Amino acid sequence: MPAKFPPKLLIANRGEIACRVARTAKRMGLSSVAVYSDVDCAALHVKQCDESIALGGVTAGESYLDSDKILLAAKQCGAQMIHPGYGFLSENADFAEQCSQADITFIGPSADSIRIMGSKSAARRAVACVNVPVLPGYDDEQQDDEYLQQQANAIGYPLLIKAVAGGGGKGLRRVEASADLLPALESVRRESRSAFADDRVMLEKFLPVARHIEVQVFADQHGNIVHLYERDCSMQRRHQKIIEESPAVGMTDDLREQMTHAAVECARAVDYMGSGTVEFLLAPDNAFYFMEMNTRLQVEHPVTEMVTGQDLVEWQIRVARGESLPCSQSQLSLSGHAIEARIYAENPAQQFLPATGTVHFIHHPDNQADDRVGDQAGDQAGIRVDTGIKAGDVIGHHYDPMISKLIVCGKSRQEALHKMAVALADYQILGVPNNISFLGNLINHRLFQNGETETRFVEKHYRELIDHDLIERAVIDFDPVLALACCYELNINRDRQITACRINGQGQQSDRWSPWSLADGWQNNLTRTLSLHFDYQGDRQGDHEDTHLVADIEFTGAEFNREHLNLDLLRLNLLRLNLPGGVYATQYQMSSANHIQLKMNGRSVSGVVAKSGDQIMLHYQGRNHHLKLVDRRFQEPAGDRHSGAVRAPMPGLVISVTVEAGQKVSADTPLLIVEAMKMEHQIIAPKAGVVKQLNYAVGDQVTDDDVLLVIE
Repeated sequence: MPAKFPPKLLIANRGEIACRVARTAKRMGLSSVAVYSDVDCAALHVKQCDESIALGGVTAGESYLDSDKILLAAKQCGAQMIHPGYGFLSENADFAEQCSQADITFIGPSADSIRIMGSKSAARRAVACVNVPVLPGYDDEQQDDEYLQQQANAIGYPLLIKAVAGGGGKGLRRVEASADLLPALESVRRESRSAFADDRVMLEKFLPVARHIEVQVFADQHGNIVHLYERDCSMQRRHQKIIEESPAVGMTDDLREQMTHAAVECARAVDYMGSGTVEFLLAPDNAFYFMEMNTRLQVEHPVTEMVTGQDLVEWQIRVARGESLPCSQSQLSLSGHAIEARIYAENPAQQFLPATGTVHFIHHPDNQADDRVGDQAGDQAGIRVDTGIKAGDVIGHHYDPMISKLIVCGKSRQEALHKMAVALADYQILGVPNNISFLGNLINHRLFQNGETETRFVEKHYRELIDHDLIERAVIDFDPVLALACCYELNINRDRQITACRINGQGQQSDRWSPWSLADGWQNNLTRTLSLHFDYQGDRQGDHEDTHLVADIEFTGAEFNREHLNLDLLRLNLLRLNLPGGVYATQYQMSSANHIQLKMNGRSVSGVVAKSGDQIMLHYQGRNHHLKLVDRRFQEPAGDRHSGAVRAPMPGLVISVTVEAGQKVSADTPLLIVEAMKMEHQIIAPKAGVVKQLNYAVGDQVTDDDVLLVIE
C-alpha cells in the first residue's frame, strides 16, 4: 500500500506572515513549503517550513510578485494549496484565476470578489447598492486633470486622493486647498504606478476628526457569513497603522450591531468567500462610512484571534477546502482586550523614514503565549510575538521594513495597556533604528490611555511624542552607558587576544585567564591606564550633535601581581573606571555573548551590548544607545565633512529634483524625492541658504548617507 503523504501548502510570501501561516499548517498536519528570493535564502520563514524553493531575483517584482515563478514552484513540489499571506499577490485577481486553472486551491476569495473590492471606486459603488453609507466623492472612470479638478472643487476641501488600486498607505494624499490638487495628483499617480501598476485615482471627502474601525468578516462556500467583531486601527502614521486593538474603545452594543451588520452586507453584496475586512470611518457623532474592503487576512488579525479564541489562518484553510465555517455567529463571543503594536525599522524623529541595516541582536519580551492563538483571551498569561526576523538578518530597502508584531491581551484595556508598556520596555533590538521607544511613548500618552483615539492622533501629538525622547536623552546618565561600552570592548579585545595568543610552544591551549598569555601591553608592577574615546550618537533616531566622551580604564600592576597567584581573582574582571561623572571601582561579568552585569562602587548595572566595526550599540534601562569608538590617531580633520550636507536617509531611487545649483532655498523647501519601499519620501532643506553642489539627478540610485546636495 503506497505511503500517504500530508497535503502541501505553499506560502507565497515572506517574513512574519509566512512564519505565522507555517505554524498553523504544522498544527493542522500540513506540509509547508517556503519560497524565497536571493536575499532571503537564510530567512526565518525558510527555516521554519518543511521545504523551500528558490525564486531567484532580489526585488519583489523578480520574486514574490512573479506569479509564474510561484506557480512553477507549486507544481515542482506538488503543492495542492497556495496561501498568499497579505501584500504581494494576496489581492491579485489574475493570480487567483491562474491558481484555479492550474487546479491549485487559492486560499482567498474568488477572482470576481477581489476585482470588485480591489478597486476602491468599484467597491464604493457595490456597497452603496446595499445601503451602506459612503462619503461624498468621485469614483468614476474619467481621469483627466481638468475634470478631476472640477470634481474636487465640487466635493470641497480638505479631501483625499486615493489610488483606485491602493492599499497599505500607498497612493494616498490629503489635499487642503484647490491649488494643491494637481501636484498631489501627480505624486499619487506616480506612486500608484510604481506600487500597483495602475495610476487611476478617486476622490473622497476628508473627515478632519474620525476613528478607523474595521470589522473582521468570514464567509464559506455554503452561504454562511459571520463577523468576528471589530478592531480600532486609528493610531496611524503616514496613513499606515501602528497600533490596533479589539474591542474598540467606547463601542456600544447598538453601534456594534449597525457596523457589523453593514460589514456582513458588504460581503454578501459580492458573494464573498474567505477572510475579509471591511473598513469604516467613524465620525464623532457615531455616523460611519465605508472606506474599503480588504480581500485577505489583515496584518492585525492576531488581536481578533486573542479576543475570540479562534485561529483565523485555520479558518481560511478549512473554508478554502470547502468546509463550513467552524462557528456560527451565536457561538462567537468577545473575551478580554487585545492590543497589537507594529515594530518597524524606521526613524520616528525623521517623519518615520524607513531604515536599513543589520540586526545585530534581538530579544523578544518574555513570551509565554506565542502559539496560544486558540486560548480564551481572559486566560492569556503572556504575550505573543509574530516575527520573521532573527539576529544577523539584514533589513534592506527591497521589502517592507516591519520587524515584528507585538500582541498582548488582558482581562481589561487597562491590563492590556500595562502589559504592552512592560513588553515594549523589555523589547531589545540593536543594529537598526526602530520605533519601539516611540510606541512606548504613544502607549503611555494620557489621551491614548483614556481612549481618546482618532486617525490624526500621531500627527497632532507628534512633536510631544518625539520631544519626550529628546528630553529623556538630555538627562542621560552617561557613566553606566560608558561603563557598559568599555567593559564590552575590553572583553572582546581579550577574547581576540586569547584567540591569537593561546597556543603554547607545544601546540596546546594555555590558561585563558593567565595575564602572561595576553598581548595587551601589560607590565609587571606598573600601573597602566587605557583611554577610550567615544562619540555618543543618541539612539540614532533623530538629528543630534555627537557628544564626545572619554573613559580612562586603570589596571594596576600590584593587583595583577597578586592575581596571577590566584587566577580566580582575574576572572572577576576588576577595573577602576574614570568616567565623566566620577571614579568607579568596577567589576564586570559577561553572562552571555551580549549581556553584561556590572558593579560600579557597589551599584548594580546591566545591559545588552553589540558591536559592528567602530559602532557600539547597547540597550540600557529600556533605551538604545549608540557610541562610535574613536581612534584619535585617525580622526577626520575638523571641517572635512560638509556642514551643509543633505544626506540620503535610506537607499532608493531619485525620481524628482526640484532645485538646481546656485538656487536660493529657505528652510523646509522641497529639494528631491527619493522612492524607497514603493513609497515616495520628500527631502526638504534643513536650513536656508544656497544650493552649492547638486550630486544626483532623476534616475540615479542612492545609498544610505550619500550626500545628495550641499547647502551653503
